[in-house]
Amino acid sequence: MSSSATGTAGGQQAARSYLREAITRGELAPGHRLVETDLVDLIGVSRGAVRLALDALTAEGLVERVPHRGARVRRVSTAEAVAITECRMALEGLLAARAAQRAGDEQVAALREQLERMRRAVAAGELMRYSDLVQELYELIRACAAQPVAGALVERLRAQIVRHQFRLSLRPGRPQVSLAGLTAVVEAIAERNPDAAEAAVRAHLAGVAAALREPNG
Repeated sequence: MSSSATGTAGGQQAARSYLREAITRGELAPGHRLVETDLVDLIGVSRGAVRLALDALTAEGLVERVPHRGARVRRVSTAEAVAITECRMALEGLLAARAAQRAGDEQVAALREQLERMRRAVAAGELMRYSDLVQELYELIRACAAQPVAGALVERLRAQIVRHQFRLSLRPGRPQVSLAGLTAVVEAIAERNPDAAEAAVRAHLAGVAAALREPNG
C-alpha cells in the first residue's frame, strides 16, 4: 500500500473516531451540518479522509446526506429510539449470557468496580459522568462476552440513541432505577448464570424503552 493510501486510511480512521465521539457525546447536535472544509481544519486530515469518514458514519446511521445541502448529524426520533432499544434487547441479552459463561475472575472484579463508580456518580449527582460510566459498563460486558459480531452490531445501535439515553439519565429518579437494573445484570454475570444475565439485561432495556415512550422521555 502506498504512503498516500496509508495516510488517507489513517486520516479517515482519525476523522471517523473524532466525529463518532463528538456525536455520541452530544457535542455535535442532531441536525448539525458537517461541512467538509470546516472538518478538515478542525481535525487536521485531508478532505478525502473526511469524506470517507462521513460515508462510514452514514452507513452506521449517525450521519445523513441531504441532497444539495451536504451532510449533517442524523436526527433519531423517539419512536426510532424505542425500536432500536427493542433490537438491543436481543443483542445485549446474548452478550450478557455469553459474558456469564466466559468472564474470568478479573473481569468480574472489573465489572463490580465499575458498578461502584456508577454508585458514587449517582450519589454525587454527577449525571453526565454516570451516563458515560454506563456506556463503559456495556463495553466491559461486551469484552467479557467475546462475541464480536453481536458486539459490533450493538455498538452501532447504541451510538445512535446515546443522546436519548443521556436525557433519560437527567430525569429525577431514573439513574437509581437504571443502576438497580444494571446491578442485577452484573450480579448474574458474576454468578455465572447466563439465563439470569440475559433476563436481567432484557428487563433493564424494557424499562428504558418504556421510559422513552413516556411523554417527557
